Amino acid sequence: MKPVEQVWSPELAAHYESQGHWRGETFPALLRRWDALHPERIAIQDRTSAWTYGDLADRAHRFAAGLRKAGLQPGERVLVQMGNVPEFFQAVFGLFAAGLIPVYALPAHRRTELEHLARKSEAVGIITQSRIAGFDHAGLAQALADTIPALRHVFVADPDLENACAEPAALPEDPSARSVAFLQISGGSTGLSKLIPRTHDDYIYTLRESARICGLDAQSVYLAVLPVAHNFTMSSPGVFGTLYAGGRVVLAGDPRPETGFALIREHGVTMTALVPPLAMKWMDTAERIGADIPSLQVLQVGGAKFLPDAARRVAPVLGCTLQQVFGMAEGLVNYTRLDDDETTITETQGRPISPDDEILIVDDEDTPVAPDEAGHLLTRGPYTIRAYHDEPAANARSFTAEGFYRTGDIVRQLPTGHLVVQGRATDHINRAGEKISAEEIEDHLIAHPDVLDAVVVSVPDAQLGERTCAFILPRGGALEPAVLRRWMRGREIAAYKIPDEMRMVDELGTTAVGKISRRALRAQLQKDMTETEATT
Repeated sequence: MKPVEQVWSPELAAHYESQGHWRGETFPALLRRWDALHPERIAIQDRTSAWTYGDLADRAHRFAAGLRKAGLQPGERVLVQMGNVPEFFQAVFGLFAAGLIPVYALPAHRRTELEHLARKSEAVGIITQSRIAGFDHAGLAQALADTIPALRHVFVADPDLENACAEPAALPEDPSARSVAFLQISGGSTGLSKLIPRTHDDYIYTLRESARICGLDAQSVYLAVLPVAHNFTMSSPGVFGTLYAGGRVVLAGDPRPETGFALIREHGVTMTALVPPLAMKWMDTAERIGADIPSLQVLQVGGAKFLPDAARRVAPVLGCTLQQVFGMAEGLVNYTRLDDDETTITETQGRPISPDDEILIVDDEDTPVAPDEAGHLLTRGPYTIRAYHDEPAANARSFTAEGFYRTGDIVRQLPTGHLVVQGRATDHINRAGEKISAEEIEDHLIAHPDVLDAVVVSVPDAQLGERTCAFILPRGGALEPAVLRRWMRGREIAAYKIPDEMRMVDELGTTAVGKISRRALRAQLQKDMTETEATT
């Protein structure tokens, strides 16, 4: 099994420690501290249950004992694919307590993504639910276990994890705070997602600072609408940041505004987080039905750029403060501050968490651009990774020799330090906050026997932020988009990766030497399509 690690230079590590960013905290120790400080306070609840901090600690420790009894060893990796249910927290904190490393998958992932994550992480087990949104996840997990010999353990919450628990037993000593706590997934700029190792020290720093910046305390009630395994929902400040502050997490079973409004009223929710398309849907519904949600103090919007005209509607329509969030699972997170002026809140994507977040904005030759000029965003800091797991080629592309991470975003920075996101230099498609690799979708389309070639581009969309459009070059004869959509569904990939639009073409352009430059093709097709839409 390949080691999982994340290493900063000794000089930077010493600096981050001396500045109090890294305090030697670990997730197992946090759980014990919460249990000791306020065991009777409600930590997590949904429509049917409410767990106190004491309940969470007890359930997590019994599950950890069950994991050890089943033969799992400290340092091994376990896939976690669960929805917004309390058992997600039992599973994750149970893994922490047992010395295991969670690998976060999303509910929308299917066999293609899960098999990739399992093999890449060398996972020995998977924890899932029987069904999520009607899909048979238990069956999928078992099918994966039958295919991947290393995936020896399948744990299904149906509806809970009680069968996998054991009586409390001696658990491993706490890991080093510099060790990897879990593996998150990248947006996948080329092909399938890369694995992002996050350490206890670096991630807990983001929770602590995010909770402070966002004004969380023991009276805060955070509504988790987006999937809890998303980095945004997990830590910005998200569910983990709320628990760090001693607040209460309320879990939404679906993202519909009617569901959210009812939960806000019922539980006195003070903060929630949405992606831009969902925020617009919530505002439209609030205007139509006159939603009464006076407890809501802050709506965070992130995952994609929130256009200023939409941002200006939040306060008058929902009666709360907007907080824009721009970040990435690889590290850097930016917030507009709650006391920023209206223009800053509605027209920027915030400024970094840490005074030790280093920001470089450079041109195509890595030369710093002039102040307030747009360029490529590079960053390093106390919670931005220095390498992906087991990805030497990607690491060479994504990190400079000095350890700066190339985010792939085009931004400009204001004198206040706030960033304004202009777009991306990579071939990501940001569809409603889900990062989609154009190359991955092209690979699926080209696998169809009647497709000679395909190019996938992003197109601006008022609701989704961006939608996907695939230009298809058939091998001959008519080829219907509906046929290709059925084909892609049959390849067991996440539904959001199926192109929103498919166009059949007679040819795809080439470079001057007769070779296809996929980047150039995407840029040209995107330009042509955008210009066509602008004139219609």
